[in-house]
Amino acid sequence: MNSHIDVLYISHGGGPMPLLGDPDHSELVDSLTELAGTLRKPSAILVISAHWEESVPTITSGANPSLIYDYYGFPPESYEIVYPCPGEPTLARHIQQVLERAGFPARLDSQRGFDHGLFVPLKLMYPQADIPCVQLSLVNNMDADTHIAIGRALQALSHDNLLVIGSGFSFHNMRAFFAPNTPEIQASNQAFEDWLEETCSSTKLSEPERARRLAQWELAPHARFCHPREEHLLPLHVCYGLAEKPCEAHISATILKKKAGFFYWQTMG
Repeated sequence: MNSHIDVLYISHGGGPMPLLGDPDHSELVDSLTELAGTLRKPSAILVISAHWEESVPTITSGANPSLIYDYYGFPPESYEIVYPCPGEPTLARHIQQVLERAGFPARLDSQRGFDHGLFVPLKLMYPQADIPCVQLSLVNNMDADTHIAIGRALQALSHDNLLVIGSGFSFHNMRAFFAPNTPEIQASNQAFEDWLEETCSSTKLSEPERARRLAQWELAPHARFCHPREEHLLPLHVCYGLAEKPCEAHISATILKKKAGFFYWQTMG
């Protein structure tokens, strides 16, 4: 790694709700605003979104991507949100190159816009929309080791003062969001969050041990209850693969009445 890169995994909440004044997202809004205030302003942002899956790692390469309102059933203003940040085609090509050198047949997509995994949190963090952004897809095999390896490949990036955001949700059971928040559900949610915090934060774990825990995340307490499908967790695996060390900071927030986590790493080449 040849540069300063900040790496941040966030729990991005439910669709556009963080931007609509929803009280169940107030801690999310506070957490993202606080994080943006403590990080130095990035020169560019790379977002790995839970809401984009492809057969190979794919990177947005348009100069001015549109927005994708990839949510349903929300008020009309949800579909009028604007976030006119520019793309960064040169950075997109650089990401493609480092992934290909690591053996991934990465692809550029000049037509795809930015989904809400990017524009909702960034509108809270950087409302001026003046920082160039690029999105990187997940790989639709949903393999944890693959996503850790993608992160490791990104260690070769040499874009100084880059912010890499894994935009997911550390708890993502849609049925549980809309069910009564029973003590059993709360205990299951908390047990997985505790495991995740220990896995990402503990200085007692070696990096091979930490990577093995993340690769075998299904063995964690109540893992499949918290993630019936893992697309909202895998951006964390990319973030860890890039940082490959204990996180510097962890924030816990209650979002939609569930505990969720944010993790921050600082890397210096």
